[in-house]
Amino acid sequence: MQRNKGLAYLGFMTVMLVAALAGARASHSPEGDRRPVRFVGGYETDRRDGGRPVVLIASALGVPTQVFRDAFSHVHPARGGAPEPGQVHANKRALLDALRRYGITNDMLDSVSDYYRYQPQRGELWRNTPATAYATVENGRVTAITITNPGAGYSSPPTIEVEGVGAVLATVNLAYTRRAETNGSIKSIKL
Repeated sequence: MQRNKGLAYLGFMTVMLVAALAGARASHSPEGDRRPVRFVGGYETDRRDGGRPVVLIASALGVPTQVFRDAFSHVHPARGGAPEPGQVHANKRALLDALRRYGITNDMLDSVSDYYRYQPQRGELWRNTPATAYATVENGRVTAITITNPGAGYSSPPTIEVEGVGAVLATVNLAYTRRAETNGSIKSIKL
């Protein structure tokens, strides 16, 4: 009886060892391990823009970033509360006067401004979709990164971390478009 228990235990352990080795072989295939990528940051704004995602707003409007930045320099935001109706009117007029020559209408400006409006003092961030990707890791080194969803709403290139590897030195290129779904998306990643 004891001998049978011992043989059963030995048989069970053999099966477990074979399964573990097969799993290890599969995870260390010639193609390498696939590991999740974590994008860190990517929502920094130019200090001249007072926390506004000007690069995203300008792209959505179809104007160069500096054009929108210059137009916004004539706006006087309300401090500590809602602006007075006269101030709203004056600010809108200043923006439209500067942007009208680029074909920007009041409706376009309202639509884009509302889309990217947020209140940082409440811990908010403008609308965005986080990107997703996986890294191929061989011998503890990242050899490739595959983007599975380019995300949207990045105002600056995020940094990259890979599970089990840590921070990865890479150049992240962003795409800025007029479409909210792709504006500020990850275009490419170069290791």
